[in-house]
Amino acid sequence: MINALVPVTPPPDTALPAQAESDEQVIALWLHGKSAHSRRAYAADVTRLQVALPKPLAEITLGELQQFADSLSALSANSRKRILSAVKSLLSFGQRVGYLRFNVGAALRAPSAKQTLAERILSESEVHSMIALTPKARDQLLLRLLYASAGRVSEVCALTWADVQPNGDSGQLTFFGKGGKTRAVKLSKATWVALLAYRARRTSDVHASDPVFVGRKGGPLSAGQVRRIVAAAARRAGIAGHVSPHWLRHSHASHALERGAGVALVRDTLGHSSLAITSMYTHAKPNESSALHLAV
Repeated sequence: MINALVPVTPPPDTALPAQAESDEQVIALWLHGKSAHSRRAYAADVTRLQVALPKPLAEITLGELQQFADSLSALSANSRKRILSAVKSLLSFGQRVGYLRFNVGAALRAPSAKQTLAERILSESEVHSMIALTPKARDQLLLRLLYASAGRVSEVCALTWADVQPNGDSGQLTFFGKGGKTRAVKLSKATWVALLAYRARRTSDVHASDPVFVGRKGGPLSAGQVRRIVAAAARRAGIAGHVSPHWLRHSHASHALERGAGVALVRDTLGHSSLAITSMYTHAKPNESSALHLAV
C-alpha cells in the first residue's frame, strides 16, 4: 500500500533577526559590558572611522576601508593596529547580530607592530627603588601590590577590604577584572604582613566595603591618580621613560618567569586568556639563545 503524500511545511525562516536598527545602536551594543577605559578608547577609534567615512556602516566598501587604513600611516604601528582591530571587531559584531549583511572588515589585514615589551620591563632593583624611595605609606603599599599581585590598575583601584582574605601563612587578594572574570592571587608572607600593618595604621572603624586605597575625597583612588603616583616614583628612582602601572605588571611576569615560575602559573596570576599571551614575556627577556653558544 502506498502512503499518501503528506504536504511538507516549509522550515521557518532561520535568518537571525537584526538586533539593532541604527549604527549608533549597534555601536552601543558592541561597547556594552566593556570597561570604562575600553569604551572610551573604542568609541574614539570608531569616531575616527565615522569622520573619515561619513556614511552608514552597511555602505562601507572594502576599498574605502583600505583607504581609511592607509590614511592612518602617520600614526605608530601600535596605534594603527589598535584602531583597525577595533573597527574590525565592530564590523564582525554587526554581522554576528544580524545588523550587517556582510563583514567587509574580515578581508582587511591589520598591520603588524614591532614587539616593544622588553622596553617596559623594569629590573628588580628599579622596582625596589621605586618602593623604597616613596615617602607616603599608602603609595608605597600601592606600588608594592601593583608589582606583587600583577593586578591591573583598574583591579587594584577597585579593591575593598572584603577582597583581602587570609590564606595559610599569608593572604590573598580577589580581583574582578577584564572580561568580567574573578581571580584570586596569593601574596607572599612579607607583602601580606605589610598589608596588615597598613590596615592597622588606619582608623579602627575600617569596614569590609571600604576601598583599600582611599583618595583625598574618601573614595577609591582613581586610575589617573595611580598613574601619577607611579610616574612620580619612577622619577625619584631615576628611571627614564613614561613608566605606568602596567610596567609593574609586566615586570612581575618577567621576574617570576626568571625565578622559575611556570608559564601556566604566571598566566593564572595575571589572568591571561591563553599561554600564548604569557609566553610573550619569555621572548621579550630570553634566558637562552643560540648566540650564547658562539665563540664571539
